[in-house]
Amino acid sequence: MKANGHVFKYGDNVDTDVIIPARYLNTTDYMELASHCMEDIDKDFVKNVKKGDLIVATKNFGCGSSREHAPIAIKAAGVSCVIAETFARIFYRNSINIGLPIVECKEAANRIEAGDEVEVDFQTGVIVNITKNETYQGQPFPEFMQKIIKAEGLIPYINQKNS
Repeated sequence: MKANGHVFKYGDNVDTDVIIPARYLNTTDYMELASHCMEDIDKDFVKNVKKGDLIVATKNFGCGSSREHAPIAIKAAGVSCVIAETFARIFYRNSINIGLPIVECKEAANRIEAGDEVEVDFQTGVIVNITKNETYQGQPFPEFMQKIIKAEGLIPYINQKNS
């Protein structure tokens, strides 16, 4: 499994309140959530994001409230992967549970810039910055997490196993 796309870059402590503002938490419609993704930190994100694009941030991405809406909004907006130096633990778990690939890699988080074209191999953790012709080694997913992501989330994975 791989992701490939252009990068939207953010800094430290991007919290769930700016990923999906609380005023939109009254809906369970994934596309409605996606239409407001990142709007409090990047008003043009929704207009410019294309299916397959990536988000890259530095430290503590997804901190704040433990809402599952945040990774859902990111995934529904078309983002194929989030790369950060570190993630808030609850965001990390929620992302895996809904099938949003996330990769921790300090070097990639610091070297990749907005607009760079990047490819991520989830099996090996290798991140290639095609724009800069650089390669970084991220933390690969354990096999069971790869299966959850491939199934598009924990519940589809469990349903698949029980079929």
